[in-house]
Amino acid sequence: MFKLLYVLHNIHLLSPISLYRLVVAIYNNGLNIMTLLHFSKMKYEDKIAFIDDEESLTYKQLYNQSMKLAIKMKEKYHLKKGQKVGFVCKNHATLMKAIFAVSRIGADVYLLNGETSQTQFNQLIQRHDFHLLIHDHEFLDLIERSDYNNATLCSYQDQLPDINIHQAEITIDKESLQRSSTSKLVLQTSGTTGVSKDAAHKPSLFNYLNPFITFIQRLKILNYKNAYIATPINHGYGIAVLLLFIPLGKKIVVSKGFNANNACRIIRQNQVEVVTVVPKMLQDILQSNPDDLRSLSCIASGGARLPVKLVERTYEKLGLVLYNLYGTSEAGLNFIATPEDLKIAPTTIGKKIDGLQIKVIADDMNEVENGVGQLCVKNDWSITNRGNQWIKTGDLGYRDEKGLYYLCGRTDDMVISGGENVYPIEVEQELMKHPAITDVAVIGIHDEQFGQRLKAFVVLVENATLSEEELLQWLRERVARFQIPKEIKFIDNMPYSSLGKLDKKQLQ
Repeated sequence: MFKLLYVLHNIHLLSPISLYRLVVAIYNNGLNIMTLLHFSKMKYEDKIAFIDDEESLTYKQLYNQSMKLAIKMKEKYHLKKGQKVGFVCKNHATLMKAIFAVSRIGADVYLLNGETSQTQFNQLIQRHDFHLLIHDHEFLDLIERSDYNNATLCSYQDQLPDINIHQAEITIDKESLQRSSTSKLVLQTSGTTGVSKDAAHKPSLFNYLNPFITFIQRLKILNYKNAYIATPINHGYGIAVLLLFIPLGKKIVVSKGFNANNACRIIRQNQVEVVTVVPKMLQDILQSNPDDLRSLSCIASGGARLPVKLVERTYEKLGLVLYNLYGTSEAGLNFIATPEDLKIAPTTIGKKIDGLQIKVIADDMNEVENGVGQLCVKNDWSITNRGNQWIKTGDLGYRDEKGLYYLCGRTDDMVISGGENVYPIEVEQELMKHPAITDVAVIGIHDEQFGQRLKAFVVLVENATLSEEELLQWLRERVARFQIPKEIKFIDNMPYSSLGKLDKKQLQ
């Protein structure tokens, strides 16, 4: 409690004026995402809130435009509490205006991935009765080829009516919008079957204090003025970090798509201090132009496994600036590894955040005291449709004597070979130590003699040469006999998803 009060005092949330602003924001809005923005508008007013490819907005401008949009949506689309609004957008300020507006009305915000297949999008449409779809123009064809028949609203473009037209020439009349605390923020989980599932989070001032405070403290966020969110906002990682930065009055930079050269330019031009990435993004910008990254003091990596080589290269080029964040769409942020943690143990996901309960369970559901098992978590900020229940993450892991946690892959990744439990991630980590290898993936394949064996896919450093037998001989000195792959295949590129996650299904 003392730590909590100390941090809240340092960010001036315990001062009389800040408490007054918070009460006013809640009184005018209820408890929803717009409450955060209203608080920030009163506290930071003319400070720059958002910069994207098209515009720059102060906190006051962002709030006013979001409020105008909420009023127009209620009038034109008869949007009301409890209805569902889907968002098929890339990162831009207009997306955020619409998210704040929909939340203010009390409708549920569904963040959808526009890079999904037509079949997967059709399944989403069939599963949900969306009252309105807000989309970028480039995703219009995806919507038109589906069975969706309700209203659509374009985020921005030149010819058809869009959000920016709707928000113009409207007077803010707060009386026309009732307070609402019903809006949910719904994310889509990837799942192991290819069918996404809903992860619904309900805004709460108190349930999210622990991840909020721990994030601020471990990443030293109070030391920085701005952040570039390079990860997609429609992903849990991107929207979570964004909503953490809003009440702190940080300047947030976003761009519609990720390109390594463009990302480096954004970091250099805005002298970005904090950036959110997945490991593939970090690898790409380091290869593009490390000199453009000198302003970075905090690189927050999440969403996928962080390779040891990437940790070492980041520290070599930029110093101790890399953090590893682990969370899930269902359970939110769970672990943070600081640069000091990664210096000691490059493969760790760090220590659990305050308020998180965790246990490691075996296949028989018994808790594992010392050893590998599935990580199960329980906290106050998990999805609302699970209540206060233990959530299985689907990730295998363990805890060392220092309180650091490590991942051993997904539960469905584990291979049983000749009676031995084999974790592909352990072999991947060893293979990545080879100087001629730049990327690797290991999967399980059927084997008549042992039941299952491993198969490795390897991407070599440019112009490097290495034979399968040479690599196997090198590996035999570093792993157990039952961990040796049955086959090694050299490929040009790994299949990564739009979120930067390795898609092992394509390797099967």
